[in-house]
Amino acid sequence: MNPQIYFNEVNERQGVFHRRAFLMGGVVGIGLVALGGRLAFLQLVEADKYKTLSLNNEFVSRLQPPPRGVILDRNGVVLATNRPDFRLYVSRDDNTNVEDLLARLQRLVPLDDAHRERLIQDVNDAPRRAPVTVLEDLTWEEFSRINVRTPELAGVTADMGDIRVYPYSAAFAHVIGYVAKVSKDDVTKDGPNADPILLNPGFRIGKQGLEKTYDLAMRGKPGAKKVEVDVKGRVVREDPGGDIPATPGQTLQLSLDADIQNRALEVFGADSGAAVMMDCRTGDVLCMFSSPSFDANRFVKGLTGPEYRELADYERKPLFNKAVTANYPPGSTFKTMVALTALQQGLPTSTTHTCGGVWEFGGRPWHCDAAHGTLDMKEAIIKSCDIYFYQLALQVGAPDTIAAMAHEFGLGQTFDIGVAGQKPGLIPTTAWKAKELPRDPIWHPGDTPSIGIGQGFVSVNALQLCVMCSRIANGKRALQPRLVQAIGGVAQPDNGAAPALSVPAEHIAFLHDAMTNVVISGTGAVGHAGELGLGPVRIAGKTGTAQSHGYSGGRGAHGAEGAWNQRDHSWFIAFAPADDPRYAMSALVEHGGFGSGAAEPKAREIMRVALLKDPQVRARIEQPLPDAPPAAPDAPPPAPAPSSST
Repeated sequence: MNPQIYFNEVNERQGVFHRRAFLMGGVVGIGLVALGGRLAFLQLVEADKYKTLSLNNEFVSRLQPPPRGVILDRNGVVLATNRPDFRLYVSRDDNTNVEDLLARLQRLVPLDDAHRERLIQDVNDAPRRAPVTVLEDLTWEEFSRINVRTPELAGVTADMGDIRVYPYSAAFAHVIGYVAKVSKDDVTKDGPNADPILLNPGFRIGKQGLEKTYDLAMRGKPGAKKVEVDVKGRVVREDPGGDIPATPGQTLQLSLDADIQNRALEVFGADSGAAVMMDCRTGDVLCMFSSPSFDANRFVKGLTGPEYRELADYERKPLFNKAVTANYPPGSTFKTMVALTALQQGLPTSTTHTCGGVWEFGGRPWHCDAAHGTLDMKEAIIKSCDIYFYQLALQVGAPDTIAAMAHEFGLGQTFDIGVAGQKPGLIPTTAWKAKELPRDPIWHPGDTPSIGIGQGFVSVNALQLCVMCSRIANGKRALQPRLVQAIGGVAQPDNGAAPALSVPAEHIAFLHDAMTNVVISGTGAVGHAGELGLGPVRIAGKTGTAQSHGYSGGRGAHGAEGAWNQRDHSWFIAFAPADDPRYAMSALVEHGGFGSGAAEPKAREIMRVALLKDPQVRARIEQPLPDAPPAAPDAPPPAPAPSSST
């Protein structure tokens, strides 16, 4: 073999090896440089980003409910607020024995067996690590007892939040309503009720009344609490420096007066009914009360099934807002609308009809409470003669003209005051009957007399009658009721642009005079029920009896006696002072019986509070005492007796 050929082959192989080694080394070098550059970029340039991401594996932010906005009356009295609340929660993970955990808690806090069984189901149904409320409103001792044992009670959390409280709950329950726990039906996929804060077990949402209507304004914006958790999601410690404060909800200021509303609660007692009062100069609602009432604070924590059924099944319906939802015949209070309609059509106040106690029309007898004799319009209002108004309604003619007057004065309507559940009632017309009663669509003359006394098809609620009375008292403008004065400090629209009434001033003056005499010598004067006892300040009004079962429904005159649910309803509308109207109201006593004995005394007492709180009215009542006569000049002292000598 030629040695030269051998060495050339070796050199060639070494050259190939070197070239390959150099190429591979270059590739490895480029990879190392790229890797080193990437590591440098991550550690130097994006260090803050990944530091934050790593901290998020250690710290979490938990939504915190905001303080709900308070509700105030017109004078700043707190009607709904929040107070501290110690609460106990349980959450589960894959290894949690729920039954054993709740059994251990039962030895530490008051937890009955029925509640524990419900909680077992609730905790098992909830997502993993989702807190479920066990108890609220713990005492400080119970709260402390749980906290010192938290390390040995995995999944148990005791913390402090806010709970809604209503200082005058029974007086305002129907109008303010209440908040309660969020249900599945409350949560939506989008919109304001898609907010994750709704899933927080301590959050409450408005369920009834103004709490529901203005719920979004009073919710506020949630905050967040920064906590450190372990790999199982259990809280290790808190980091207050990372907390985000919640924004409190807006304050709701109402036109209601706490003193007047609480007086209504007192005078109604256990009686069933409603009272509504308005300032007949501004339209502000000063009182809106429904009786009997309930404790809204019990709904905040959640009623048990038996507790709710007890309220729902009571025959006097404490959960029913009788001020706006319950409709009744207005009875003789409606005669004011019939009288104004007659005057508007040109019938004079001297129009007379004769009442003999019974009046035959349409082949049937129509009754009155007494044989009043021949009366003009004023006397018919004062004595509330049914037979007079049967005939006056027939003189007016079709019900459409009466309905137009009633609508102008607020009957048959609902009002934008923030309280849901209003029922418009019914003021019948010929068109209404043709549409709603197709079997008998024609308005017959026999349908008219009962309209004249506020019976038959007519139905109204206490708010509507208060609006009617306030417009009568004002005499100039069609006032709209206003219940909310301000939201978050922003004043709400008032009645500055209320339309004018079409009724001439002389017709209003006639009605004022007649209603003043109702409580002086008429149906409102029985037992001096209409007297206010406020010196020169008098009240004007109109009584009304709404038949609930017809004349034969109860026992005695219109069911004034007998079983409670067989008696007629008692109405009274009023304004005061009679010579300078400031306040107007309506009062209803459900099944209160015939006459003014039930509703009028209650209205009088409620009205007295409003009048006594008005500085200008008080100035009229508190007249200065007359000057005392000048004292006689002092007599000279008697002369000393002469001394005697012996």
